[in-house]
Amino acid sequence: MANLNIGDDAPDFTLPGNGGRTISLANFRGKPLVLYFYPKDDTTACTTEAISFSKLLPDFETSGASVVGVSADSVKKHDNFVSKRELTVALGSDEDTAVSQAYGVWKEKSMYGKTYMGIERTTFLIDAKGRIARIWPKVKVAGHAEDVLAAVQAL
Repeated sequence: MANLNIGDDAPDFTLPGNGGRTISLANFRGKPLVLYFYPKDDTTACTTEAISFSKLLPDFETSGASVVGVSADSVKKHDNFVSKRELTVALGSDEDTAVSQAYGVWKEKSMYGKTYMGIERTTFLIDAKGRIARIWPKVKVAGHAEDVLAAVQAL
């Protein structure tokens, strides 16, 4: 389990993404990347978060940043989620959880007295040089996309 800190190099990754795309850290070198990890497509908080980032995507792009969401859902589920919710952010499929583990967000969670492994909602701001500029652990969705945008604009 990785324990990443501000200033660390962001772990490299390549993931299959929605719409047949391939999402790789190398593709974003030279500009900021907002990499947000979320538990599951089409659940209440995850949908709210994805819609918030999608609504603000033009502002992120104006600031030179890209936004990518990552969950352990399949590409097919991502495609359905994007279509159903009219999302504009790119979604990466981390079905083997290797990227989630590299970023230290694959954790033991509990719900209704049962423990299980899953993604802890976390956002990373990666700078143009591929280093971690900011980390938001255990994200509360309300107002989060706006907070991240403010951090991007302050880079």
